[in-house]
Amino acid sequence: MKQIIVGLLLLGMFAWAIYEFVGQSNENEMVAPESEAEPNQDEEVDSSQDPANAEVGLEKGNLAPDFELTTLDDETVKLSDFRGERVMLNFWASWCGPCRAEMPDMQQFYEDKDVIILAVNLTDTETEMSDVTNFVDEYSLTFPILLDEETEVADLYRIQPIPTSYLIDSNGIIHNVAFGALNYELMVKEFEQMQ
Repeated sequence: MKQIIVGLLLLGMFAWAIYEFVGQSNENEMVAPESEAEPNQDEEVDSSQDPANAEVGLEKGNLAPDFELTTLDDETVKLSDFRGERVMLNFWASWCGPCRAEMPDMQQFYEDKDVIILAVNLTDTETEMSDVTNFVDEYSLTFPILLDEETEVADLYRIQPIPTSYLIDSNGIIHNVAFGALNYELMVKEFEQMQ
């Protein structure tokens, strides 16, 4: 029995090492959704684009779909309320290892830069609500935690892997999309390219 447990632990550690290696070798590149037609990666997104004329969608250059959710503090938040400010929209869950890996960097990013972070918890996937509050306490998170209790917003944004982050400029236009955990340096780099 001990050999089986040790074997499972070694297998788990090996799988995590491979995950970390692949993540490092890809430099946590920001990518557009594969299911969408990909824009030319060399093209600059026109951050001055009038949001009234932009097509709503999930691709780089589209107007981010609006939504309304309740926060952990029982406040109602709409994405469009933050028009005029740069937003990092992050989808996560407390049981997600890569989410745990990026949260300290995300908190530091929030403290260091003039950015709005909306962290959407996939509440429907959590075992208990206390898992969410314990996670927030464990990482001393001070940015808004939105509760997607029926994964409506996750479905709207076609969230597959978590974490997934959308960087949205001050006009509400999607600047970039990242699948997987981000590190602090990449958050800052992409943030500084946005208007």
